Amino acid sequence: QVQLVESGGGLVQAGGSLRLSCAASGSIFSINAMGWYRQAPGKQRELVAGITNAGSTNYGDSVKGRFTISRDNAKNTVYLQMNSLKPEDTAVYYCNVLLTSRTIYWGKGTLVTVSS
Repeated sequence: QVQLVESGGGLVQAGGSLRLSCAASGSIFSINAMGWYRQAPGKQRELVAGITNAGSTNYGDSVKGRFTISRDNAKNTVYLQMNSLKPEDTAVYYCNVLLTSRTIYWGKGTLVTVSS
């Protein structure tokens, strides 16, 4: 079992920045990769960014060049630095972890609202 606690969401104006954090606890020794997804109202959940234990990263096309994912393995925490935010970035952002057993755990989500 892995527990995930997200923080850092909120209201920001277009062009602004936010930093999301996700702290993992529990069976953290079996974490293979961590990432962020988002879901806007009426839309499907989509990948924002992911990072492996080795530090390899991947990003959704809509956030490339604006968002940066990073990971502090000592703190079992993954971060998402979001810059140049746009109203279309408004969504609930979910942290997830992929275990070596291929099990996936999700956080409860944190709301990011970008005003125009």
